[in-house]
Amino acid sequence: MMIKTVWGENLNKIRPLPEYPRPQFKRDSYINLNGEWELEYCESEEFPQKFGYKITVPFSPETTLSGVERKLKDEEYLIYKKEFDIPDGFNKGRVFINFGAVDQIAKVYLNGKFIGSHHGGYTPFSFEISEQIKEHNVLFVTVRDLTEKNSYLRGKQKTNRGNIWYTAQSGIWQTVWLESTPVDYIDYVKITPNIDNSSVSFENKRGLQIEKLIYDGDELIADTTDNTVILDNVKTWSPESPFLYKVIFKYKNDTVKSYFGMRKFSVGADKNGVMRLMLNNKPYFHNGLLDQGYYPDGFLTPPDNKAMEFDVKKVKEFGFNMLRKHIKIEPMLWYHYCDVNGLIVWQDMINGGGNYGLEVSAIPFVGIKLDDTNYKTFKRSDDNARALYYKELKEMITALYNCPCIAVWVPFNEGWGQFDSDYAYMLIKSMDSTRIVDSASGWHEQNETDIISKHIYFTPIKVHTGEHPWCLTEFGGLSIRVKGHTFNDKMFGYKIFKSKHSLTDAYKRLYEKTIIPQINDGLSATVYTQVTDVEDELNGLFTYDRKVQKIDTDVLKSINERIHL
Repeated sequence: MMIKTVWGENLNKIRPLPEYPRPQFKRDSYINLNGEWELEYCESEEFPQKFGYKITVPFSPETTLSGVERKLKDEEYLIYKKEFDIPDGFNKGRVFINFGAVDQIAKVYLNGKFIGSHHGGYTPFSFEISEQIKEHNVLFVTVRDLTEKNSYLRGKQKTNRGNIWYTAQSGIWQTVWLESTPVDYIDYVKITPNIDNSSVSFENKRGLQIEKLIYDGDELIADTTDNTVILDNVKTWSPESPFLYKVIFKYKNDTVKSYFGMRKFSVGADKNGVMRLMLNNKPYFHNGLLDQGYYPDGFLTPPDNKAMEFDVKKVKEFGFNMLRKHIKIEPMLWYHYCDVNGLIVWQDMINGGGNYGLEVSAIPFVGIKLDDTNYKTFKRSDDNARALYYKELKEMITALYNCPCIAVWVPFNEGWGQFDSDYAYMLIKSMDSTRIVDSASGWHEQNETDIISKHIYFTPIKVHTGEHPWCLTEFGGLSIRVKGHTFNDKMFGYKIFKSKHSLTDAYKRLYEKTIIPQINDGLSATVYTQVTDVEDELNGLFTYDRKVQKIDTDVLKSINERIHL
């Protein structure tokens, strides 16, 4: 069954997803290259003489909105072609081409010159093209994507999709765009708030003397080149009050707009000595949903940026304060919507490795924990793929570090391609000491972690407090089919119901009888599965197309108002 979101039904094919894609580091210089490109499937990387397809970028060719709807075969390459002109006055000295994400291996050529390559399907990358850019330009992008066959990071994509695994996709799936800077420019600024001493720090590895203009609303409260700035009467960021300071960076003739939130994520004991998650030095319950970020017409790619904003605002309207971004790195605008609307984010890293067997997924149910330094057991024997995991992990943390909403990094989920999680924990902490780490979400935890992380769908939920906050990081999955709003005729769910009434009653019982009573016992966070249906999974609060809400808003709000410390 082919279903679409309302945004997909009204897609602007000429310039889809036109908004500036990186509000955390924004320049006035911007040319969006989304829209119609040429595409061909080839058995080598040699550019074809003719292109057989027109594709709407940034939608993967497997999707409806791409206009192609064809799967990439293992032996094939995708070769994209785009011709474009540069308007007078655009080039200020340097020109960069930016890719939000390309799955999995991309090589970029401009005007007959090789520009660069990128391995990894979920992280942003860019290349300087100052020497190659002309008034009229011809851009080629070649892509190779083997999904699970090369042990690279693939997320929940699978060649033979079904149940909790989704349709494999390939190629360009986030916005492609150009920007120009002066020859002397600001490449990156790392922003670190510290509410304990009312300061915010700015770091640039090149040691540039960057001017920082900090605004409280429209009021300029600081104008300095200091790398650490003390703020008076600090306004903190929280889901209840998501205040953001604006900051403008200036260096010679370069100007960049950004923002930051003054907040602190940590763990600590409450007044009863129970370990809790803390927000701004106070115990704070993380009440959230699992969010896959998939769409029936665009898969990983939203049909419109308003579709991402819709999800975020609805979750907030329901009374939740957190989303666990599950096995996906979103476009930067999604994190901006969470920053602005006040939703805490737990950010998963993408999973890779070989095909996972029952020895990884079933053993935890009989109380056995596996040693994740055994690469063979966890299907992580490929040295190059493990190295690429760390490369992409670092890219993810660097790209998302300045997002105030992110509270928790989750390097591994349910043992899928897990390896050396203790080392991953230490690596993350060395890059970002300001956030919490859930080292092995669900099971197979080793020694280093900041929380106790449990996934419980079938067995009784019983909180057992310890030296870390006890978090229920997946549960629920209550399912119902809504006729006319499903991806296909299949159905996967942990508990299946026949009516909206019975689903609502079960949801209320789960929270009122199990969740709420155990908050005082030490339960510190919950992640209900999930925001929307996804392909076979029919356990969302919304249908896959976002057209039907399965549990009424007043029911969700009334329950969520009771979930707090």
